[in-house]
Amino acid sequence: MSRLDHHGQALVEYVLIVAIISVITIAIVNYFGGYLKDSITKTSCSLVDQEYVEGKKPGEGYCQAQDEEEMQS
Repeated sequence: MSRLDHHGQALVEYVLIVAIISVITIAIVNYFGGYLKDSITKTSCSLVDQEYVEGKKPGEGYCQAQDEEEMQS
């Protein structure tokens, strides 16, 4: 019977470890999410031959066609 208790205890420990890792991962993505979004946006802008325009806050950057920029000047 004691053998079953140890297996249950190990399962609970694994679940706790996975839960802690998940919470830490979510916190990191929330903290650095804007910077990650900006880096993905910069890459996508270069792929479609547009210029990256930096936003006021991290995560607010966007792509702008080069023709539109010349029209605004």
